[in-house]
Amino acid sequence: MKHIVKWMLILGIVAGSGWWWAQGRSKPLASGSKEEGAPSKPIKPLKVSAVVVAPEPFLETVVSTGTLRAEEGVELQAEINGKIVSIPLTEGGRVRKGDLLVKLNDADLQATLARATSRRELAKRREVRIEQLFRDGIANQDEYDAVLNEVAVQEAEIELMHAQIGKTEIRAPFDGVVGLRFVSEGAFVNASTRIATLQRLDHLKVDFSVAERYAGKVGAGSPVSFTVAGGDRKFTGEVQATDPRIDAGTRTLLVRAICPNPEGRLLPGTFASVEITLSRLEGAILVPSVAVVPGVTDRNVFVASEGKVVRRVVETGTRTETMVQILSGLKVGDVVITSGLQQMRVGLLVEPVLTEAGSDDSSGISRERGRGSLPVAAAVSAPSAARGGGSPDGTGATLR
Repeated sequence: MKHIVKWMLILGIVAGSGWWWAQGRSKPLASGSKEEGAPSKPIKPLKVSAVVVAPEPFLETVVSTGTLRAEEGVELQAEINGKIVSIPLTEGGRVRKGDLLVKLNDADLQATLARATSRRELAKRREVRIEQLFRDGIANQDEYDAVLNEVAVQEAEIELMHAQIGKTEIRAPFDGVVGLRFVSEGAFVNASTRIATLQRLDHLKVDFSVAERYAGKVGAGSPVSFTVAGGDRKFTGEVQATDPRIDAGTRTLLVRAICPNPEGRLLPGTFASVEITLSRLEGAILVPSVAVVPGVTDRNVFVASEGKVVRRVVETGTRTETMVQILSGLKVGDVVITSGLQQMRVGLLVEPVLTEAGSDDSSGISRERGRGSLPVAAAVSAPSAARGGGSPDGTGATLR
């Protein structure tokens, strides 16, 4: 009996639900409502800024900091102890190689030289007499050899005195400009006393470092340019030589360039901001740095293709302040999206608006020519540089 009642209640509930559903279906649609299955309103494409990929010339350069050094430079010091008797040099004046700059007291050496000269003359006269006696058979060979030896000894003594006297004279080892002197006449000096400096300034050396990854691209003859503190003028030169080893502490290669200095405006010791050109690419592909979106393991750009967003995985190269070189993943003619990147998703309808900074004659699209700069001082890793936090060589220095 209980089971019969239970099933009757279930059948009643089901029948009631069917009746209420039929009543709802039979009611007319409310005013302004839309029947299920009616066409929806078209989706409006998202307007985004974009650039058209086009090949263009690109200079790959490295930016570094360096120091100017004189082509030749020495500190003038005496070879022996002695008292200064004269200082013919003029502070700040130009001198020629061999000019006398400082003279020390050499009175005792001059006296010894005079004695050796007198002995030599006496020995030569004896040599003439003994030679005649030897030819006449009166003197023997040993006597003649002894007088010849005496002449040679006195000649050597005179040479020694001249060498000693030469040490009392400080002469210019090369053409150059004398700096300030630090001694006066009458001062007693020794081998450690700093007397003055001498610099050759017709050409200057520029010493700087580049990251080890560029060691194979830098060599003798590579052009360099640099500026110095306190001026905007750009000076030029070329690489003279590179160090034959990588510094294990900084992982950099020491490079030395040479530049002309005919006007003498550049001074040794000056800080220099150096830029060295590594290579020139005629067909490089550059995109704005804001268009590159970093991923966990790769880098991406969004491309507008047939009105929809397509994601491309790219390999990046050199960076500038505003542009990034693309090594692979894009081709000429691709439309790269540069705005609204946080809203981008594959398949999204977009309407690209082409914007650039210059003018391209062939396409009518303005474009900024690229010039890449790679700094040197190590600070961050390459992946962070690719995300805009540093340089692509992992140095973190200011990009040019």
